Amino acid sequence: MQEAYDILAKRSKGQRERSAIMIWNENRENAYCEITPAIMALKEQWEKENYIDPQLYKDYNVKRGLRNEDGRGVLTGLTRVAEIQSYTVTEDEHIRPADGVLYYRGIDCREVVRGSESRGRYAFEETAYLLLFGQLPDQAQLDAFCDQLASYRTLPTNFFRDIIMKAPPQDLMNTMQRAVLTLACYDDKPNDIGLENVLRQSLQLLSNMPVLAIYAYQAWRYTQGESLFIHVPQPELSTAENFLRMLREDRSYTELEARVLDVALVLHADHGGGNNSTFTNHVVTSSGTDTYSAIAAAMASLKGPRHGGANSKVMAMMSDIKAHVSDWRSREQVADYLTRILDKEAFDGSGLIYGLGHAVYTRSDPRCEVFRYYVKRLAAEKGRDLDLALYENVEREGKRLLVARQGREAISTNIDFYSGLVYEMLGLPMELYTPLFAVARIAGWSAHRMEELSAGGKLIRPRYECVEAHRPYVPMEERQGGFSPPSAD
Repeated sequence: MQEAYDILAKRSKGQRERSAIMIWNENRENAYCEITPAIMALKEQWEKENYIDPQLYKDYNVKRGLRNEDGRGVLTGLTRVAEIQSYTVTEDEHIRPADGVLYYRGIDCREVVRGSESRGRYAFEETAYLLLFGQLPDQAQLDAFCDQLASYRTLPTNFFRDIIMKAPPQDLMNTMQRAVLTLACYDDKPNDIGLENVLRQSLQLLSNMPVLAIYAYQAWRYTQGESLFIHVPQPELSTAENFLRMLREDRSYTELEARVLDVALVLHADHGGGNNSTFTNHVVTSSGTDTYSAIAAAMASLKGPRHGGANSKVMAMMSDIKAHVSDWRSREQVADYLTRILDKEAFDGSGLIYGLGHAVYTRSDPRCEVFRYYVKRLAAEKGRDLDLALYENVEREGKRLLVARQGREAISTNIDFYSGLVYEMLGLPMELYTPLFAVARIAGWSAHRMEELSAGGKLIRPRYECVEAHRPYVPMEERQGGFSPPSAD
């Protein structure tokens, strides 16, 4: 600590030693990224002066996480884009668990999936049209919409070389955000928030998000010593087909693989106006900023492990279970190990069974219910029935244990529980899990952004209560403590 104070004291008078200047190196091994003693000293100072007693949140009736005590979200807006039904409320205001339903523009999302399956076509583009324009398209409208998206699915000349390949990515979401923001530089009207211009920008981003995701991955893969290959999207293919085609060196995929990925995109396209990334989009849009900035902000939210990274946690947990449970079909062995996880004696020590339980759904996640059918079909095609048996065993025993421990009527299995397994069976690397989420959710973000611009009307600005005591300004020569350098004595 003394060394840290000495460093700060030297710099307080503007003295800078040449050796302390931060230098960037191409191999990223540089002083810029180092946690120095001075930083640790500043961090300790921050901890001393920034503690807030948790009791104060109750005293001030703060809706932490913008949720009421019963878990229901605080009402902050109205939307016609999507709706979640997950419980019923009794006359005395008690919440009763109910089977979940997710509506896209008033239509059950499961019906959208089943409707496309019965007619043998892909549904994500139809879903995007529904979310944006409020109606299911007829064939002519859908064809025209797909043609419009295909015409936009191209990046500026040398964009991959100049933007994606330079400053090689460590996180694909950061690379995609940078690319989205850079696209504003190629737009003659980036700050025009007229609805027709925002719609044009939204459709272009919707078209190119899968291209950005795959190209960012290929650039990252190249930094890991792998061969670089780039496939351009084909205008006649769906988003799901193009995603798989661009990802794979041989460009091949089966009908079932594309169908399952398409269903995943449909089920992740929106989740109401209150999910973290969509609410971020609403907040940023309400400031009057441009489309590129609003979408980049939503992507920043989605990148967070509490929001878009849940399926990666499930995959890590399942890998741990596979390593410690010899008989994956044994209910007893699985239950014993899950008990250790809940007791914080195994896996990551969190006491959580990832993928079971949801912030909104109480009894069932409708997305998981419809997705499970495709999971079983894909597992059969890939010869992964044993893996599926383990997942089903963990789901069954985990829910039983959680209901008993928490005294709840029901526990829902959320879509993240199975989506990681599906992506693995599709050969998708884990680095692409959250970017794929963004490929789907850009449809919902775009619909909500346009709705906020047309109907919002006010800058979103909730209130924060300051609990810092008032105090007088202290002249420099009278200050004590903090980061004043120790005396020579």
